[in-house]
Amino acid sequence: MKALEIKNLHKSFTSNFLIKQYHILKGINITVEEGEIYGFLGPNGAGKTTTMKCVLGLITPDSGEISIFGQPTRNAESRRKVGFLPEQPYFYDYLTAEELLMFTGMLFSLPKTEIQEKTRKLIKLVGLADRKDIKLKKYSKGLIQRVGLAQALIHEPDFLILDEPFSGLDPIGRKELRDIILSLKDSGKTIFFSSHILQDMEMMVDRVGIILNGRIKKQGRLSDLISHSVRYYEIVFTGIDEQTLTGHQVKYVQRDKDYIIKLETNDDANKTVEWITRNKGNILAVTPIKMTLEDIFLEEINQ
Repeated sequence: MKALEIKNLHKSFTSNFLIKQYHILKGINITVEEGEIYGFLGPNGAGKTTTMKCVLGLITPDSGEISIFGQPTRNAESRRKVGFLPEQPYFYDYLTAEELLMFTGMLFSLPKTEIQEKTRKLIKLVGLADRKDIKLKKYSKGLIQRVGLAQALIHEPDFLILDEPFSGLDPIGRKELRDIILSLKDSGKTIFFSSHILQDMEMMVDRVGIILNGRIKKQGRLSDLISHSVRYYEIVFTGIDEQTLTGHQVKYVQRDKDYIIKLETNDDANKTVEWITRNKGNILAVTPIKMTLEDIFLEEINQ
C-alpha cells in the first residue's frame, strides 16, 4: 500500500505588498511506499516545507490530490496515523519534557496510564532520561529536536513526517537519531523526511526525491540513482616506467610502487587498460567510482 501519494500538487501565495503571486509548487507528484524511508531534498525555498504542510492539512493546496494510506487528506481521519516534527518546533518552554509528552498524549485522548508508560519509553528512546525534569526553556536546539521527535511518536503513528530532524544535533546526536529512525522503520513505520545533511540521508533512505523551484527534478530508489551514475574510473597498475607513462600523455599519480589513473568515461578506461596490457603492465584494479547522493543533488541543482 502507498503510505503517501501526491498527484499534480499546485500551491501559490500572494504577496500583500506587491499583490504578486508566487507559484511555490508546480504540479509535483510523489509516492511513498509503506514501510520505506523517503528522503526529500531541495535547496531553501524549493517547496519542501510547503509540500509537508499541504500533506498535513496546515495549508490548502490550489489543486491536486493527496492521500495517506489511501484516504484523502481532506478527511481529518487520515491524519490520525501521522506524527510530525516541524523544522523549528516551538513548545511551551515552562513545561518539562515529561510534562510536554503527557500534555501531547492528552490531546490524542489517550488513557492516563498509557500516556505515562509511553512517556517513560519515549524519553528513554530519545536520550532524555537524565533531563526529563528540566524545563524546555533550558534545552538546546538539539535537545528540543529530541523531545520534538518524542512528541511526534506519542500516539504511535504509522507515518512520520520529519522536517529537518537533524538540525542542531552534534555528530553523536545525529548517529543516535539515525539509529532511532532505522529502528522505527524496522518496526514497520514509514518515514518521509527532509534534510540538508546528505551524508546522513544517504545512510538511511530507500528512495529519494529532489525538488527544485517547485518541481520534482529526480525521483527513485537511491540504489538505482547511485548505481547508474559513475563519477570516474580508477585504474591501479604496476610494471610500467615513468618515461613510458609520460609518453602516453595521461595524468597519473604514484602511490608507493603503484600508479593510479582516473578517467571520465568507460571507453577511455577500456582503451587505457588495453594500452597498459600491451606495454606489459600489471593491472591491479579497475574501479568505477560511483556518485554520492550529494554529487547527484548538486548535479541537478547546477543544470
